Amino acid sequence: MKLLTTLILAGSAALAQAQAVCSSDGQSAPLALAERFLNADCELCWSAPESNQRIEPAATLVLDWIVPSARGEAAALSAAATRDALQRLDLLHAAAPASSMVLGQAVTTSGHSLRVARGPALANYVGASIELSPPSGGPWTAVLLLVESIAAGSEGTPIARQLVRNMLLTAWDLAPMPAAPQRLFESRPMSLPEGTRPERVQVVGWVQDAQGQLMALAQSACPPPD
Repeated sequence: MKLLTTLILAGSAALAQAQAVCSSDGQSAPLALAERFLNADCELCWSAPESNQRIEPAATLVLDWIVPSARGEAAALSAAATRDALQRLDLLHAAAPASSMVLGQAVTTSGHSLRVARGPALANYVGASIELSPPSGGPWTAVLLLVESIAAGSEGTPIARQLVRNMLLTAWDLAPMPAAPQRLFESRPMSLPEGTRPERVQVVGWVQDAQGQLMALAQSACPPPD
């Protein structure tokens, strides 16, 4: 049986367990971002104890992307693969790895505050939002992610992971706006791929400049349902 099959089997039943609204309010903003890209063909990349888990500094937000393989659904990690991973690699001007790789960068001090939030899971969707203040500078690209928190020792992984499930990109440019906005804000319903357990879903977001430099980064800390 393929790795991560349990994520698929748990999907429809778990969607009934909707979470309350939560956000990044009260959370310390991460100072750096590290992104692990795992080829869907590399089962060992997911299950090996030494899976690039030692990433410093401590204030780094670590995400896991499963990159689709040419083998499609025959790949060991295909259940969690997403084409968003290819789009993210394109934004980073990086090629898909043959096995795995880690890309990281620090957040540049910009004086901006970023807030992300998400609502309860309804059917196969979660309402999510991202907001930047003050609305100055730019142009910016806002990146909003739904990530599934997977504990160490579950789903075949020996380390904790924040598995990216969906991504939304939004372009923010103040130049063509006739009047200065009070905030830069985007709110959308985002789909939960088959097999996602909504009680484990968090929201992550960042704003980057035209060169891809991180200007602000935020993550939620949604509690599990009662």
